[in-house]
Amino acid sequence: MIDFTLTEEQQAVANLARNWAQKEVRPNIKEWDVRHEFNRDIKRQMTELGLLGLTIPSRYGGTGQDYIALGLACEELEYVDTSLRVILSVHIGLTSLTILTWGSEEQKQRFLTPLAKGERFGAFGLTEPGAGSDVVGLKSWARKEGNRYIINGEKTWISLADVADTFLVFAWTDLEKQKRRDHSGISCFILERGMAGLTTSTIKGKLGVRAGNTGSIAMMDVAVPEENMLGQPNEGFKIAMFALDQGRYTVGAGATGLIRACLDASVDYAKTRYTFGKPLAEHQLVKEMIAEMALDYEIARLLYLKAGWVKNQGRTGTRETSAAKFYACAASEKAASNAVQIFGAYGFSDEYPVERFYRNAKGAQIYEGTREIHKLLQADYALGLRVDKPLRCPLPRPEV
Repeated sequence: MIDFTLTEEQQAVANLARNWAQKEVRPNIKEWDVRHEFNRDIKRQMTELGLLGLTIPSRYGGTGQDYIALGLACEELEYVDTSLRVILSVHIGLTSLTILTWGSEEQKQRFLTPLAKGERFGAFGLTEPGAGSDVVGLKSWARKEGNRYIINGEKTWISLADVADTFLVFAWTDLEKQKRRDHSGISCFILERGMAGLTTSTIKGKLGVRAGNTGSIAMMDVAVPEENMLGQPNEGFKIAMFALDQGRYTVGAGATGLIRACLDASVDYAKTRYTFGKPLAEHQLVKEMIAEMALDYEIARLLYLKAGWVKNQGRTGTRETSAAKFYACAASEKAASNAVQIFGAYGFSDEYPVERFYRNAKGAQIYEGTREIHKLLQADYALGLRVDKPLRCPLPRPEV
């Protein structure tokens, strides 16, 4: 039976994330967004709160919370700004949980513990200049030389790229399979800042998420010890798909928070703004837009709570996660557009936050699987062309 009654611990996590974001970030986010500035003190503060190790077991330095708690934190963080949620998506969803699930005990002690403690930042390097949704189109490759791999390639549109310390990167290790576009020839590696030949840079001129860091990773003959391979040789595609499931969950939960932010801002404005001799809130078409936001918020929240519940059972929940991400991201873009419409000319300026919400909402329709990819996934599930299969490495169960 699914029970969405929040536990005291889950509610405490939501309150923690909400109070911190409202107090420490909200007063500054407009300035950071205008300046395209990633405030590095955010990492220190999130570390002190235990947010960077939220779902990692205490034996590896985390706080051992479950997936519902992670989703709630993401919702509260994106309510203030998408850049905050992105940190949890990448550092925890894509990177830390992947090492926790696929890593050896030595890798968990060496790489996961510093991530959970906030001593290091994690990033996930899959997308390339010519390979986004088409994962097998990536060009990065690694050749074995003795007890190490030599990696060459480039990753782009990587969140936290220029501020991260630990990187999960994917590269072909079987070039014959690459020629056949056989994804079973891809492997995953753990790289660290400071390795010779590894450089990063920041992408400028983004439409949204301007207070977050997005960049590129260049690898030129980077020598990586063989013990830095995550999983087994040629398991990279499976690992990447697992990681994306966790990342998509956090994106869907975060987008739910963005819907709520648009709703709250629109309600407050509609009650105080007068047109034609009465408040906006009394105009029927304004009510229609607010009603859609309210209903979309409830639906999106239920979808991500369901996906989190499935993950808490130790199942991958790819179908549920995809549905939560797909619906919430589409609904958040619509909510932000309607919020700008309700604010009218003021919504077209940065005097109010809804223009930032609108810019931020678009990105989630692209990253972690485009809306088109998720439409195809949902259609394939409905048609019986796709079913979720057990993973070799099941999801770790949350600590009790």
